[in-house]
Amino acid sequence: MDTLMQRTWAYFWLPETKYVIAAAVMLTLIALPLLAKERRRAVATFLAFVLCLVGQLAGAVFEALDYSRFAVMVHELFVIGSGMALVRLLAMLVFRGILPRLGIVVVRIAEDISVLLFYAAFILARLHFVGLDPSSLLTTSAVITAVLAFAMQDTLGNVLSGVALQLDNSLRTGDWIRIDDLTGRVAQIRWRQTTIRTRNGEVVIVPNSQLMRGRFTVYGRADIPNWPWRRWIWFNITHDSAPRQVIQEVEKAISAADIPNVAADPAPTCVLMEFGPGYARYALRYWMLDPQPDDPTDSAVRVHVLAALQRGGMQLAVPEQSLLVTKENEAYRKSIRRRETERRVADLRKLELFSGLQEEELRTISEHLIFAPFASGDVIYHQGDAAHWLYLLASGEAEVWMEIPEQPRQLFRTIHAGSTFGERGVMTGENRRDTVIAKTELVCYRLDQSTVDEIIHSRPEISRAFAEILGRREREINAFMRRFVDVPNAPVPQEHGILEKIRSFFEL
Repeated sequence: MDTLMQRTWAYFWLPETKYVIAAAVMLTLIALPLLAKERRRAVATFLAFVLCLVGQLAGAVFEALDYSRFAVMVHELFVIGSGMALVRLLAMLVFRGILPRLGIVVVRIAEDISVLLFYAAFILARLHFVGLDPSSLLTTSAVITAVLAFAMQDTLGNVLSGVALQLDNSLRTGDWIRIDDLTGRVAQIRWRQTTIRTRNGEVVIVPNSQLMRGRFTVYGRADIPNWPWRRWIWFNITHDSAPRQVIQEVEKAISAADIPNVAADPAPTCVLMEFGPGYARYALRYWMLDPQPDDPTDSAVRVHVLAALQRGGMQLAVPEQSLLVTKENEAYRKSIRRRETERRVADLRKLELFSGLQEEELRTISEHLIFAPFASGDVIYHQGDAAHWLYLLASGEAEVWMEIPEQPRQLFRTIHAGSTFGERGVMTGENRRDTVIAKTELVCYRLDQSTVDEIIHSRPEISRAFAEILGRREREINAFMRRFVDVPNAPVPQEHGILEKIRSFFEL
C-alpha cells in the first residue's frame, strides 16, 4: 500500500506542479479584488483547475496500477484542462481587470479569440510533448472541417459578422440603433446574434449576418453623453397667421423654456415645410440628449409649442370638410363688395395723401386698389427700376435704401403705416431713386399708372398734394445726400419745380 502511494505521488507531483499550483492561487488572489463583477467566474475557474488536479491525481493512480495507456490519456486530458483554466484566469485578469484600468477597452470577441488561440497553442504543445504529431491530426481534420464549414455556412457567417462588428467598433453594447422599423438598445453582442431591447421591453434577436448585409443607424451611445439626436415636431397653422411670426414665436418659446432632455445647443429651429388646402405645415426641429424618454420629451415640447401659438393668437389648422351652399344673387354680391370697399376706404383714410378726399372719391379709388402683401425681407422695388405702381402702406414697416456712388448702400428712412411710397416715379415718369425693402410683414395696396392718371385728371388739384409730399421728400433726400456728396441748393422751391413736372407728365 505504501509502495502504491509512493508511486502515485511520484507520478503526480512533478517538479513543475508546485509552480503551476502557485500560479493558479496567485492569479485567483489578484483577480478577486480587481474583478468585482467577475468574482464568481474567477472562483469557478479556480475550482475547475482544482478539479483538473484531482483528475491528474486519478491518472497517477492508474499509472501506479500499471494501466499505462489509459493513465496517460487521463493524465493528459486533465493537464490540458488545468492549462486551459490557467489561461482563462490570466485572460480575465488582463482583459477585464488590468487593461480597463489603463484606459484600454477590448471587445469581448477579441478576448475570446485570444483565449482560443492560447488554447490551441497549448493543446498542440501538449500533443507534441506526448509524442503525437499535430500535423497528421490537422491533415486528417481538414476534410472534416471543410464539410462542417459547408454545412454550417449560415452559422459561420453570423460568427464572422459578429467578429467584424466588434473588431471595427461599429456597434457596441448600450448603443441606440434603428433597423428598418425596429428601434431599441443593444443589450448584448454574441458570436452568432445581437440582442436588442426595445422601449416596450421586448427582446429582439437579430442575426449578425443581417446587420452586416443591411443598414442600421446608430443615434446614441452610452459612453458618449453629449450625442444630441434631432427630432421633428409637426404642426399645421391656418393661412391667417404670418409665417415669420409663427416661426419667431415658436423658436423663442422653445429656446427660452427649461425643458428636460432638450439641448440648448444646437438651438431649436422652426421651418415652413409646405402649403396645403387651408393650412401651412411647419416643423420644429430640436435636439434630444437622451433617446430613452423620446415620446415624453416630444410631448413636453408640443405642450410648449401649443402654449406659444395660443399666446400669439395663431390658430391650429384642423382637417375639416364643409359644404357651403349660398344662393348667390345681386344683393349678396353687392353685400360682399360693400364690405370689401368699406375696409379699403378705412385704410385710405389713414393715408396723408387721400385724407382730404370725399367719401365718394375714396370709394372710387378703393375699387382700383390691388392687394399686395409682402413678407419681411421682400424687395418691393430696386433703385433704377421703371415705375409702374404707387404703393399705399396699411400696416407694417419698410426701409428705404440709397445707392451712392463709391459708397456702401445707406439706409435713408423707414416708412410707417399710413404712408405712401413710390409716388415720384408714377407722378413724373422718372425711374426709381431708391430701393424699398419690407422690414416687417406688410399689408400694402398698389395703384397702377393708368389708375393714377385717371385720378389726376379727375381731380387735378390733388397734384398739388403730391407736389408737397414730393418736395418734402426731395429736401430730405438732398440733406441726406450732402453727407456723402456735394448737392447744389435748388434755385426755386422744390414744390414748384415738382408741380411743373407733374403737370407736364400728365399734360394738365
